[in-house]
Amino acid sequence: MKKLIILLLTITMIFSLAACSNDKNDSSSTNDNPVFKIGAIPDQNVSKLNRRFDELAKYIGEKSGLNVEYVPTVDYSALVTAFERGEIDLAWFGGLTGVQARNLVSDSEAIAQRPRDEKFHSVFIVQKDLDINNLEDIKGLTFTFGSESSTSGHLMPRYFLTEAGVNLEEDLDGKPNYSGSHDKTWKLVESGAFQTGALNEAVWEAAVKNDKVDLNKVKVFYTTPDYYDYNWTINDVNNKFGDGTKEKIKTALLSFGEDNKEIMELFGDTKFIETKNDNYKAIESVAKDLGIIK
Repeated sequence: MKKLIILLLTITMIFSLAACSNDKNDSSSTNDNPVFKIGAIPDQNVSKLNRRFDELAKYIGEKSGLNVEYVPTVDYSALVTAFERGEIDLAWFGGLTGVQARNLVSDSEAIAQRPRDEKFHSVFIVQKDLDINNLEDIKGLTFTFGSESSTSGHLMPRYFLTEAGVNLEEDLDGKPNYSGSHDKTWKLVESGAFQTGALNEAVWEAAVKNDKVDLNKVKVFYTTPDYYDYNWTINDVNNKFGDGTKEKIKTALLSFGEDNKEIMELFGDTKFIETKNDNYKAIESVAKDLGIIK
């Protein structure tokens, strides 16, 4: 009997210690400093994206006192979905994906952009030996967009082609291709895989500046009128991280260029400036007219 009592007491102590341990673990997972997660559309070279967003995350963490982490994403739609689920707190969207995300999350807000995003452009490129001078001339040729969810690599180029009377389903040599990113678009045209394509002006300019493009093989033949594009959109972070968090993040973004000129160059500009949701209403209107969003 004495041995049985000792055994029962030992088992009770083991279960009690396990319960305490579980309580402690649960407490640490909920009370530790939560991670503020940044995401970005994967619109170009992964190593370049990782460098600029890792540095930005570090800077925002230092300025805000938050535990900030950059989380890469596989494609444009995955970032929108992660933002909708609250898995991403701050996202670098294109104009279209920003509209899609804010339509899904009612309290989200576009808070910052680059100066160039007020007057952004797409460029249409073509193989150098082809005599192409305007959008109508691409009829009968092969053509590639970037990502289907890209503003500058698909939405606005499609819009301007439609305005020029080009029927993308009937007038091209085959269906239009989707490369997935801007840098892949110019590489496909340069290589001869496609005769023409459209991409983000900033990516093109950076590739030319860094001597990555063979200008003996590919050239720009058309630059679009301007439109609003990239933006930082923030989720409903005050409820998650405390009052004033949104303003802390906004303040950090607006000061980033002053302290990180080298990294800011990777964003293709010198600083971030304020923006607002209404600036992207034209993008939303175009996307609805083209049936890309409802």
